[in-house]
Amino acid sequence: MRTLIVTEFITLDGVVDSPGGGDHPRAGWTFKEVPFVEEAYEIKGTEQEEAGALLIGRQSYDEFAPIWPKMDEFAEYNAMPKYVVSTTLTDPEWNNTSVLRSLDQVAALKEGDGEGTILVHGSPTLAQALAEAGLVDRYHLLQFPVTLGEGKRLFNGREQGTLKLVEFEAYPNGVVKYVYDVER
Repeated sequence: MRTLIVTEFITLDGVVDSPGGGDHPRAGWTFKEVPFVEEAYEIKGTEQEEAGALLIGRQSYDEFAPIWPKMDEFAEYNAMPKYVVSTTLTDPEWNNTSVLRSLDQVAALKEGDGEGTILVHGSPTLAQALAEAGLVDRYHLLQFPVTLGEGKRLFNGREQGTLKLVEFEAYPNGVVKYVYDVER
């Protein structure tokens, strides 16, 4: 069975909304409000190298698909199989992208053939649904020393279970990396 990892930039108050851009009034908070420290982002390169597939929700697809294919730093993501969980997307234009209509299809993807992890990038609504369905195996969280007060959150209060901290690192800019395994 393949490992499904949810990876997020998250604030101290649990908000994951618009870290690089978007609709939130403070969109881009990861880059605008916290000094850049390269080593804090090393996990992102490792994720891209180890992932065998990218799984995203419709809104993240709409945000990533026009931009990521033009960015050299996302070459591995652009080449790998991508899956969008959506009931409305019909003809994805991003190279090597398929549409999944249900969480049952996500479960089948996890159980099927394929190498590398399945990485859920952004997509908080999808991440919540995956957690509720018991499909998340690990969380990679980069927590920023920022509070936004409002916005989309990673956890909606309906998730249950215990997380085991397997990796932790704090950086000089106040960002903290947490890697948690979901205990079953």
